[in-house]
Amino acid sequence: MQEMSGHPASSEQWFFAKGQKIDCRTRPLIMGVVNITADSFYDGGHYLKPDRAIAHAMELVGQGADLIDIGGESTRPGSQFISEQDELDRVLPVVEELARRISIPISVDTTKSRVAQCALEYGASIINDVSAMTQDPAMASVVARSGAAVVLMHIQGTPQTMQLAPSYADVVGEVIQFLDARVQDAIRAGIARTNIVLDPGFGFGKLMFHNLELLRRLSSLLTLNRPLLVGLSRKAFIGTIIDKSVEHREWGTAAAIALAVDRGARIIRVHDVAMMMDVVKMAAAASRSWSSHGEGNDA
Repeated sequence: MQEMSGHPASSEQWFFAKGQKIDCRTRPLIMGVVNITADSFYDGGHYLKPDRAIAHAMELVGQGADLIDIGGESTRPGSQFISEQDELDRVLPVVEELARRISIPISVDTTKSRVAQCALEYGASIINDVSAMTQDPAMASVVARSGAAVVLMHIQGTPQTMQLAPSYADVVGEVIQFLDARVQDAIRAGIARTNIVLDPGFGFGKLMFHNLELLRRLSSLLTLNRPLLVGLSRKAFIGTIIDKSVEHREWGTAAAIALAVDRGARIIRVHDVAMMMDVVKMAAAASRSWSSHGEGNDA
C-alpha cells in the first residue's frame, strides 16, 4: 500500500455511533480515559469504586473531553485476564450512571462480546476493542446489531504476550495490512464502514523503535480512509526516551501527541484531558493538516 504525502480532503474524518454523527473534520477530539481496574499501568486501583470512577469521568467531561472511554480490564503488558462477570460488575454501574448525566458519547474498552452488549444496552455507543474483534467471535455481530461504532486496534499477540519479542519487517506496512483486513472483516459482518475507527496500537506488541517509526509515518495510515485514534498517553516507550517514570511523562506525551495531530490523528485518547487539550489545540492550529483554523493578526 502506497504511503501518502498529504492528507486528502476526501478522507472520511467522521463516524457514526448508534446513529449519532461524530465529526472530527475541523478539530481533533479528546477521549478521556477512566480505568476501573486494579492494575492499569498509570491509574490502576484509583477508580475501582463506582462513585470514584463516575466522579473522575465527570471531572474529565468538565475539562472538555469529547468522549469518555471506560475500561474494566487492564491491557497493560503482562496484565491478567479477569472474568466476564467481574468486568460487568465494574463497568455497568459506571456506564449506566454516566449515560444519565452526560450527553457526550461513552466508549467501553473491552474484548468480550457480552460486556459490549450489556454496556451498549446501558448507554454506551462505542466499543473500543484492542483485539480488533479477533478475541471474541461474537463481538462483530453485537456491534453490527447495535449500530455502535467500533475502534479496531492493531496488536501483535495479546496483552499478556505482546511485549515478549515483537518483530516486523515493516511495522507501518504490516499495521496498515492488518487494519485493512480487519475493516473488511467488520464490513462482511454487517458493520457499516462509517462506524469504524482505527487505532495503530502504540505500545501494543511494539518495541521503542517500532513506535517511533509508526509515529513518524502515521499519515500513511490515512490511506485506510477512516478516522485515526491514537493512545500515546504516558506510554512506556516515551518513558524510555525521556527517562521518566509513568507519573512524570506528561511532557513527553505532549510532544508525541503534537506530532500525531500534525500527522492526521483525529481522536486523542488521554489520561490528562485539561493539559492535553491545550496541546491538541495548538498542534492543530499550527498544522497544515487542519485547514479550518482562521489566521488572525494577533502577535
